[in-house]
Amino acid sequence: MSEKRMLILDAETVEKIEENRGDMSVSEFIHFIIDSHLEQNIHPQQIDLITKDEFRQFEEGIKDLLRSFLEFFLSYGLELGKQPTDGELDKLSLKLQGLSKNYKTKKF
Repeated sequence: MSEKRMLILDAETVEKIEENRGDMSVSEFIHFIIDSHLEQNIHPQQIDLITKDEFRQFEEGIKDLLRSFLEFFLSYGLELGKQPTDGELDKLSLKLQGLSKNYKTKKF
């Protein structure tokens, strides 16, 4: 027969156990929770997170891709002979410039 010990818990913790244990005894439930947590073997160092620098690089890459996309369609439209109005060309130019300015002035 296994040795028994007493564990003192906060009332809130006991309420959570009671709400979630279902048909298991309190001891079985706590044992199950500990085993399942240890099986997952999750440590804070192992969780995949990104740093601010990685996020900035990603953001810069997306903006570069968007800029290239807009430039491609602008030049593609010009090659097909469809002459955009000065207003359309100015709007696209401002958008391209805005992308680079927003990135340079944005601080994290």
